[in-house]
Amino acid sequence: MPRKTHIDAILRDWPYEPGTVSARLVRARDGRSVVQMRIEMGVVQMEMDGRPDGSHPQGSESYLDHLIERAIHNGDEFVLTEEQCAEVDREFMQYYHRRICWLALRDFERAVKDADHSLALMDFVRDRSPDRQWTLSHEQFRPFILFHRTQGAAMAALDREGAETAIEAVSDGLERMRKFLAAFDAEENFDDDEMVRRLREIQSSLREEFGVERTLNERLADAVAAEKYELAAQLRDEIEQRDDAL
Repeated sequence: MPRKTHIDAILRDWPYEPGTVSARLVRARDGRSVVQMRIEMGVVQMEMDGRPDGSHPQGSESYLDHLIERAIHNGDEFVLTEEQCAEVDREFMQYYHRRICWLALRDFERAVKDADHSLALMDFVRDRSPDRQWTLSHEQFRPFILFHRTQGAAMAALDREGAETAIEAVSDGLERMRKFLAAFDAEENFDDDEMVRRLREIQSSLREEFGVERTLNERLADAVAAEKYELAAQLRDEIEQRDDAL
């Protein structure tokens, strides 16, 4: 009698929902927790820490860490090979899948951590790419990753410190988005960008729900612009006291 290896029961008890990121944490047989994501024809299982597939490329924590070590060893002449490019793409997809799971599970700090890994990998690709078109094929997703990171950072800040810090996290994300577009001479598209509009909606919702008109940092910028330096000094002191208390 062949051993049963199908997952019919899992698929039956956890129906696939089109258009929804269905994720959950489960306990593996050895006691560790893992992340699972339901996809149309199965289940993807990922580790909670380190690389999502649990591997250690060339003994490193991630393929990015391995590439950084190679670049340090080889110096400025190090350029990614075709095989390395394929491995980079694999790691991008793994961290993308886990990132959207963390957002669905409302584990925002882990979502930010995975977004930061993807952005660092993208930075490495930009600097060591063998081909501009391959670089652009990744750069086109930077606003999407920045959106996820900003969303996660804002919600994590809301849980830890409150609405004002969350609003400032969105402002930081919007500024990073602006700089990205400026780097491609496309800053004129900033106000019309879908991700920018959605982040502004999040920010407006936070202001309305928690009654925040202007944050301390925004009031400081207003005071400096109006050359009200005494007020600016007072606001700086308030910001330092707030940050020290966090």
